[in-house]
Amino acid sequence: MPNNGVDSARARRKGKPERGLWRLLGPAFVAAVAYVDPGNVAANLTAGASYGYLLVWVLVASNAMAVLIQYLSAKLGLVTGLSLPELLGGRLGRRGRLAYWVQAEVVAAATDVAEVIGGALALTLLFGLPLVWGGLIVGVVSMAILGFHSRQGQQPFELVIIGFLAIIAFGFLAGLFVSDVSWSEAAAGLIPRFDGSETILLAASMLGATVMPHAIYLHSALARDRHRADGLPDDPHDVHVAHTRRLLRANRWDVGWSLLIAGGVNIAMLLLAAASLRGVSGTNTIEGAHAAIEAALGPAIAVIFAVGLLASGLASTSVGAYAGAVIMGGLLRRRIPLVARRAVTLIPALIILAAGVDPTWALVLSQVVLSLGIPFALIPLVRLTSDERVMGHFTNPRAVRVGAWLAVVLIVALNVALIAITVALG
Repeated sequence: MPNNGVDSARARRKGKPERGLWRLLGPAFVAAVAYVDPGNVAANLTAGASYGYLLVWVLVASNAMAVLIQYLSAKLGLVTGLSLPELLGGRLGRRGRLAYWVQAEVVAAATDVAEVIGGALALTLLFGLPLVWGGLIVGVVSMAILGFHSRQGQQPFELVIIGFLAIIAFGFLAGLFVSDVSWSEAAAGLIPRFDGSETILLAASMLGATVMPHAIYLHSALARDRHRADGLPDDPHDVHVAHTRRLLRANRWDVGWSLLIAGGVNIAMLLLAAASLRGVSGTNTIEGAHAAIEAALGPAIAVIFAVGLLASGLASTSVGAYAGAVIMGGLLRRRIPLVARRAVTLIPALIILAAGVDPTWALVLSQVVLSLGIPFALIPLVRLTSDERVMGHFTNPRAVRVGAWLAVVLIVALNVALIAITVALG
């Protein structure tokens, strides 16, 4: 008979997941959809088409930070049995909870705008639908996805989202294989640098599209809810250390694989734009980039790209609505049905589409708003996971604390620069 203890030890020594841990994967793949939403498409295509490979380093650094951040979020939920919004809600007074909820809802609204607009653009590119009708269809389909979650539970919902993630990856990676990428210039793009104030604005937009505040709030709840079924005690003071360590190992693989895919897709989009769209007029919009992709790489690649964009909008807007419900439940201690929340949060995106605002510019600006919201989610996350009173045996070790606070400093510094540039240009 196999010795599971020996097999586990050997797997850890070889850097391989333990036998059976794959069954615990899934929550991070739901959170990872936030990292390949339509806002990423707008920010990455704009960066690549306008500045070539200059900002590759932003995506690499952002994804490295995202791996650490999402791991800490899931770890918080697994160890404490509470989501990040619930922990914040328990530590803040009524006014503090309301203020925190307002800023988190602004971030959630910006997320929803990006995701609905992206899906609407995809339907326009594929079928010529007006943007408002496309946005309405995206909203209705996302309601159906959330209704499926309410009826079937989290694991079937995870499988649906993973399916969308596979379509997104195929849609955005396909063009890369027929593009003439300069790998030497791409390697040079790993050296951190800027080229004027607009590149700082773009970097902040790319950061906001990669390190997502609502994904930080959500992942703690996703991991907690999923692993209640795997024997994690409801009482955080009754956590079985060995069992929790096993779940955390599964979580590391979950986060690593999911964000490897998401990060690869983001970098592929920038490389595609740098290789095939640079210097082409009109590529500062998604519609223009789609037309340029069709002209440079053929109609088949353009259709695949639009399908990936549609899958991105549908999946990410569903996950965004889910995150909004987690935020509201934790900070306001009120819960409303996911489908009802989806219906309400759809309205701002439809208003923007009906008003005729340039959709690509709205997408990029939404990512800047997300970037400004990151510290409000990230700083409490690092503080809580570094607090022995909260985490017990699972407090962040010193190296993790240093890495996490370094990420906080970098993100806050970029946001301060963003505000200064915006005020100067205004």
